[in-house]
Amino acid sequence: MAAVKKSLVVEALRRSQMTELLAKGKRLDGRGPLDYRPIRIETGVISKASGSARVIIGNTEVIAGVKVETGTPFPDTPDQGLLVVNAEVLPLASPYAEPGPPDEDAIELARVVDRGIRESQMIDVSKLVIKEGEKVYAVFVDVSVLNVDGNLFDTTSYAVVSALLTAKYKRHEIVDGKLKQLEDTEPLPLKTIPTSVTMAKIGDTVVVDPTDEEEAVMDARLTITTDSNGNICAGQKGNAGTFSFEQMQSAADISRMKGEENRKVIREVTGFAN
Repeated sequence: MAAVKKSLVVEALRRSQMTELLAKGKRLDGRGPLDYRPIRIETGVISKASGSARVIIGNTEVIAGVKVETGTPFPDTPDQGLLVVNAEVLPLASPYAEPGPPDEDAIELARVVDRGIRESQMIDVSKLVIKEGEKVYAVFVDVSVLNVDGNLFDTTSYAVVSALLTAKYKRHEIVDGKLKQLEDTEPLPLKTIPTSVTMAKIGDTVVVDPTDEEEAVMDARLTITTDSNGNICAGQKGNAGTFSFEQMQSAADISRMKGEENRKVIREVTGFAN
């Protein structure tokens, strides 16, 4: 993300050092090109939320909270509930993050995560309808970035997905024309676990889970999201650099492989079987 680029002044020597190491299949932190940093996931971190999760990849830390409310459906989708994802990079997360409304980087972050979840059809929004055209459930996910150390896209995505997988909400029904809240709770109607994999192209090499130093010198960025069946459901490219056709094919294969590996981590923590 651009916010990371502004946080470091990486000299040409640093890029040269990275390129030389990558040519040998190594990275500055000792990982191979296709190695993720350790992924830590903790759920239930916000007691008043319907569902929540904190995810740490390397030193990048993100917390996500889910709130389920009743609302009015969009006019063009009267038979579907709502999903809204918002993201904020807290001023303490990075020396260059500024207080105030979300900037373009935070907006892009929220949209990429939202798209991966929406296009994977993780939530069966048709089951979030109380009365078609009038009342539906609205699922709001608020994300706070606590620390920036590269790869905000995957860290945020895993936090949002984990929070949704563990979320429970109170059902409502319409009685005598009025909306009544029931006492029992149930999980969201979920069908799959979307998992994003973010890759950075540095010179001629593509690496996964880039650090902030790697993002500062990368030529291009690519985030691909797959569902539990390995189907590609969303993608987002960043920066001015390009990927060759062969690199795009390789990136698709990498997204499926690493996506399933990281999906297993999410399954173990959340207990979601699909």
